[in-house]
Amino acid sequence: MKKFFFGVFLVFAVLSFLFMSASGALAESSPFQLSLTPQIAIQDRDIMIEGLSLGIWSENPQKALSLGVVSGSTGKSVGFSWSFLLNYADSYKGVHWSSVNYTKDYFFGWQWGFLNYARKIKGLQLGMVNFAETADTALQLGLVNVINENKWFKEFPDELARGMVLVNWRF
Repeated sequence: MKKFFFGVFLVFAVLSFLFMSASGALAESSPFQLSLTPQIAIQDRDIMIEGLSLGIWSENPQKALSLGVVSGSTGKSVGFSWSFLLNYADSYKGVHWSSVNYTKDYFFGWQWGFLNYARKIKGLQLGMVNFAETADTALQLGLVNVINENKWFKEFPDELARGMVLVNWRF
């Protein structure tokens, strides 16, 4: 079973790096970040991390693999964020894998946690509670699934409902 989860992690880590496309150039970047908090880190919080970010709590724009307890991404970030408690982002492409995943604006990819939130999503939410204000193309799998803009069973099969148990979608 451990080999299976390691294999899944490895596949999604590789896929997340394939997602890494240009998201706006910043004047400075670094291949590595190590942080206790956003203020106590080897790189300033406005430096683009293009590689690996490790921290108790990190917060940078990134094109990176981010591992930590709390991982924050500012601006338009891409990659794979795997955190023990929380992933949060302004806008993100890739994989958010944590207990709680929160995206303030647009999320494209896969959120996997207990609680997943995205204002606008294109991708998969897998968790106990999944919420999206709007969706381009999305599949939600969990105990409670809400796509707020869906109408109640009026556009089936393209969309299911505003809120559903087990599964909800919008295509």
